[in-house]
Amino acid sequence: MCEWVRNAMRLLDSDQRRSADTHLYRLDIPGLEAAGIDIYLKDESTHPSGSLKHRLARSLFLHAICSGKIQEGTPVIEASSGSTAVSEAYFARLLGLPFTAVMPASTAGSKIAQIERLGGTCHFVTRSSQVYTAARQLSEEREGHYMDQFTYAESATDWRGNNNIAESIFRQMEMERHATPYAVVMSAGTGGTSATIGRYIRYCGHATRLVVVDPENSVFHDSYQRRDPSLTIEASSRIEGIGRPRVEPSFLPEVIDEMLQVADASSIAAIHWLEQRLGRKAGGSTGTNLWGALTIAQRMRSDGHQGSIVTLMCDGGERYLDTYYDADWIKRQFGSLEQPTTWLNSFL
Repeated sequence: MCEWVRNAMRLLDSDQRRSADTHLYRLDIPGLEAAGIDIYLKDESTHPSGSLKHRLARSLFLHAICSGKIQEGTPVIEASSGSTAVSEAYFARLLGLPFTAVMPASTAGSKIAQIERLGGTCHFVTRSSQVYTAARQLSEEREGHYMDQFTYAESATDWRGNNNIAESIFRQMEMERHATPYAVVMSAGTGGTSATIGRYIRYCGHATRLVVVDPENSVFHDSYQRRDPSLTIEASSRIEGIGRPRVEPSFLPEVIDEMLQVADASSIAAIHWLEQRLGRKAGGSTGTNLWGALTIAQRMRSDGHQGSIVTLMCDGGERYLDTYYDADWIKRQFGSLEQPTTWLNSFL
């Protein structure tokens, strides 16, 4: 093993040792607490690169280095709608590697700025369906490594434990009144996180349901319902980081117990509602997750069931001040959020 590889592994290990686990918030929702239902939000926005994708990016770099795909000076290319690219740019800078993110031109300007601040460059395509081919071509032209999060997300992560997100959730829940969650609710971008959680639930024998939520302009939900992995669409998801125009290789429907489709207006209404509860801005995918968690909670309350539901804050809302938190943008996209907000307020 060469000196660069040894040093890279040391840098990745020391970076992780400097980081604490992410916090698990219990949300104050009076209408559910009185019914014996607790909703928890694991705040993945506190990672050094600002999102849940920090875990994935580290795993992808470890996987590629240990597989001999990345060596000293190897250009790293990724197809990403934003957060994964930010996290991979963080690790590329840590390791002294050139990094390029291939992304739709519609990606939030704040994410582009973050990638560039971390030393990365951005290569834009018109439609999200074009990122795969463009990233592969770019890696061939530069004799680099295409990280390919969509293929390797489910295999690069150690789903049996080793401080993955699923192990962290169940460990943090041990002292709560409903220690074993009734459900974990997660949205899908690559499908890697839901694959890790679903596998871990089965590995440990937990009686927890994995519910995956999907935004508009994504094929995951329809593919799951029809059991057809060949479905594709041309449209792009408005909820950055989740929803895909094709079924990604890392998406494993076999480990999912239920899928729900969430309207984009509902996702955006949910993050504004969450800000009033938590005092924190969150990204749109967090709204999708929260809407799904509340949908499950409503069903539990109607059926007289008690228990806990865990979901994730995938990233912070500061990256989306010019979209999800801009009143003019919301009006252009949705008109009004009054209807979903009324439903959310019914839980108070």
